[in-house]
Amino acid sequence: MSALRAATFPEAQVRRRARLGAAAAFPDPEGYGTSLLGADPARAAADEIDNARLVPPVFMPQRLERLIDLAREPMYGDVDLTTSIGGFVSPLPAYVSAFGSTQVASSNLGLAVSEQAGRLGVPMVIGENVVPMNGYGRMEGDGERSLLGRVQRYAAAVPDGLGGVVVQQSTEDADAEVWNLVYSDPTATKLLETGRLAFELKVGQGAKPGLGGMTVVSTETGASVAEQYAIDPIYGTEAGRVLRCSAPGTFTDEILRQQIRLMRNNFPRARIWVKLHPGRDIAQAAAVAWAAGASAVTVDGAEGGSGWAPLSFLDHVGLPLGECLHRIGRPDGCLLASGRMWDGARVAKTLALGARAAGLGRAALLAADEDPAAGLTRLLTCLDFELRLIISALGKYTTDALGPEDVWLPARAATSPVPEGELSREYHR
Repeated sequence: MSALRAATFPEAQVRRRARLGAAAAFPDPEGYGTSLLGADPARAAADEIDNARLVPPVFMPQRLERLIDLAREPMYGDVDLTTSIGGFVSPLPAYVSAFGSTQVASSNLGLAVSEQAGRLGVPMVIGENVVPMNGYGRMEGDGERSLLGRVQRYAAAVPDGLGGVVVQQSTEDADAEVWNLVYSDPTATKLLETGRLAFELKVGQGAKPGLGGMTVVSTETGASVAEQYAIDPIYGTEAGRVLRCSAPGTFTDEILRQQIRLMRNNFPRARIWVKLHPGRDIAQAAAVAWAAGASAVTVDGAEGGSGWAPLSFLDHVGLPLGECLHRIGRPDGCLLASGRMWDGARVAKTLALGARAAGLGRAALLAADEDPAAGLTRLLTCLDFELRLIISALGKYTTDALGPEDVWLPARAATSPVPEGELSREYHR
């Protein structure tokens, strides 16, 4: 056997596959429902956003303009973080990104996040598959875990003029007519009448681009939803658990265009968002969505995703967020970005590279788990503070003033050096 024990050969992984079969393609199911699977730093892909550095200039003409306006030296507290996110007003360039029917999100953490996000006036996306798995909430006894339960918590707390709720829909949600239910529900009336309701078409997600949603459910639950999902007993019939898989959906540029137009026609008072996975044609897909009338396009980098995903996808499939932003370039509309967002530096770099706002998924759930009453509030308070410090240090005082000149990307510097006079142009435009 010594010949099989080469130091670089993944012996443990091979033996695990020989022992478990197809179940070895996924993380250990014993941790399902109690851990956020994308949060392991050891699995993080090479990330040029983390490797980039924010670079304040020496000369700061925008600081001079602010000084003249204020008749004093500007401070970080003078930075205005108010941001328009997909048609909603947010007090900072961040929103709670989608997490759906996983056990972590379906617990009281989902409700805690909803209430705190509403109180802060930060937009919130409710992920797909909530209705097929937890019910809509109008008739069910366990209504708070339902989609309507999250909308109610948010709507009851959100201040006038701020925030908004985005309801995501997948293939299975379309069968349940989720958007129709929400659009006509009295609970959503206030949000709808004030322009603070949106529907998001989920084309894909960062953790498993090209695949539909996947989750682990009990054998009994799997049997009850077998008409809506593909059920695979990869863990063995004696395990009491099965893999539940959603259809990924089929898109071409024309299908996406027509789907957005159909959404706009059927739900004229709702904003239309589109969520894209980190595919190689990400720039083309984003352009099609904006041209068809999408209020926002969310790009979920390969770093994104808190739910169940094959290990090979977490390690090897999909573009990192930085590459997605590079391919899109200067966006034609509101570009939102998600994927391991949690601190001011990463958010600021993302904004400088073209995003309007950053989505917090895992971070929001972890914060609520730390303190269900105020954990997300404190996390966003820290993010607010860091962003003000960073943007002020860059000599700017609004989020939309950030640009690629504020970021040094070492991986691209060797092949794309800053042209002579690039910095000076900033001061004369």
